[in-house]
Amino acid sequence: MIENADLAALIRNIPDFPKPGIMFRDVSTLLLNGPGFRATIDRLAAMVDPQTELIAGIEARGFVVAAGLSYALGLGKLMLRKPGKLPGVKIGTDYLLEYGTDRIEMHVGQVRPGQKVLLVDDLIATGGTATAGVELLRTAGGVVDQALFIVDLPDLGGSKKLSAARVSVQSLIRFDCD
Repeated sequence: MIENADLAALIRNIPDFPKPGIMFRDVSTLLLNGPGFRATIDRLAAMVDPQTELIAGIEARGFVVAAGLSYALGLGKLMLRKPGKLPGVKIGTDYLLEYGTDRIEMHVGQVRPGQKVLLVDDLIATGGTATAGVELLRTAGGVVDQALFIVDLPDLGGSKKLSAARVSVQSLIRFDCD
């Protein structure tokens, strides 16, 4: 039985996207369901370490999760952005993709040294972006030891990668590869 099966049922499965053999887990259908989205945020909020001071969301769906948690917990929200989206002084981290590299950035000074930051996103797969987010937040002086996701695809190794970086990874739903 799938944990949080009621929420899992609201996630659309799209076979063979973006290429044959891949089962795409589309959380947008969960976000469209008001009661489902509220339950998602409530259940994630119950997992947040009470010492957390700031919530960092990864562009783009991570912003939705971070905003909901920030509101529910009365905490600030930091956006980790793709290149070219932030004016002013920023820092960034490059990371590897399957066929190339990408980058995430944040404004300088948005994390205080020693501030406890929670990293969130909608889904963790290979963990490249999430690991880069942890590295970026730590470079800025943040303490990152927890990450939350709506969905984990454990067979792709992202959770293990974050755990190896000393981050506790929790999710509401786990889908094994089909």
